[in-house]
Amino acid sequence: MRKIYAKALSKDAGAGLDDLHEAVTTLEDAARIARRVMGGVHPLTVDIETALRDARAALRARETPSPPPGVA
Repeated sequence: MRKIYAKALSKDAGAGLDDLHEAVTTLEDAARIARRVMGGVHPLTVDIETALRDARAALRARETPSPPPGVA
């Protein structure tokens, strides 16, 4: 359930930085627990870790300032 919530937060186009930080933190906790309980190759663990990579990428993209217009 936490994975679904965090995944939805990270995919929301209107999510702010706080939302993305919360999604990453929630997925980090879920990944740690899933790996400990089910192992690293379990499909749910793999899905959580994939969602975590996506959430981290979304956070990085939002935190990275875009260049000013006219600068390549």
